[in-house]
Amino acid sequence: MSGWRVRDRVLPWGEGHPTLLMAVLNATPDSFSDGGALADHDSVVAAGQRALADGAAILDVGGESTRPGAARIDVAAQLARTLEPVRRLAPAGIVSIDTTRAAVASAALEAGAAIVNDVSGATEDPAMLETVARTGAGVVLMHRRFAPDEDRWSTERDPRRPTSDVVEEVRDWLAGRIEAAERAGVDRASIAVDPGLGFGKDVGQNLRLLAAVDRLAALGVPVLVGASRKSFLGAVCGVEHPAERDAASVAAAVIAAGRGAAIIRAHAVSMHAHALRTVGAVRRA
Repeated sequence: MSGWRVRDRVLPWGEGHPTLLMAVLNATPDSFSDGGALADHDSVVAAGQRALADGAAILDVGGESTRPGAARIDVAAQLARTLEPVRRLAPAGIVSIDTTRAAVASAALEAGAAIVNDVSGATEDPAMLETVARTGAGVVLMHRRFAPDEDRWSTERDPRRPTSDVVEEVRDWLAGRIEAAERAGVDRASIAVDPGLGFGKDVGQNLRLLAAVDRLAALGVPVLVGASRKSFLGAVCGVEHPAERDAASVAAAVIAAGRGAAIIRAHAVSMHAHALRTVGAVRRA
């Protein structure tokens, strides 16, 4: 593969290339794992600098929690939380803005971000794909069944629960979003996809998606996997507190990388970096 094009940069991916690590920087008071840990711009920037030193290739800055039940945050509040950290971190590394709002994405890209990470798959804001196309940004299109404020994945009677193969459902939906992005003028080489582990899926569905990353990679674009500290890992391991799920998160990352994931999104950067370097060394050997 020639690489994932993110504005004026190309990130190599595919066979023979290391799995990229995206660090989570939640500039929010209510994120599921570390809400409030990065309480001001200086702490976000310091955490980003540490993540780069620990081996992150991408810094994913977000100003709105996407945990189930989270309140929605308007454009002004997201910009107040994220724009200054993006501006300060962009000279040091590749920055992604985690948002579903085109206005937030546009301002962050102007401030130096190179990637838009849209957990709605660019369905929530009709202007998002035009923004990505106009700026040449990289984009991550994620699958979800519900917005955070309406997440009901545990409701067995919900009519939107799938009755067929969850991997086929997610793959086909992502293929449709890739096509929509290309129709809007986004370069296919700038598109990555994310199966959205934890977003409207139960434990078994998340595990099946993790086991089938290779089927998603067959779409021909980079696959991002974000299993870090999520509740399905807690359910598997019997660990309630998200910050105590790092060992399970690393295991999930190694599995995903072995099945063709190009990008791993993680909270505990150093241990994930060590694990992914080990995966790469084994591949080379």
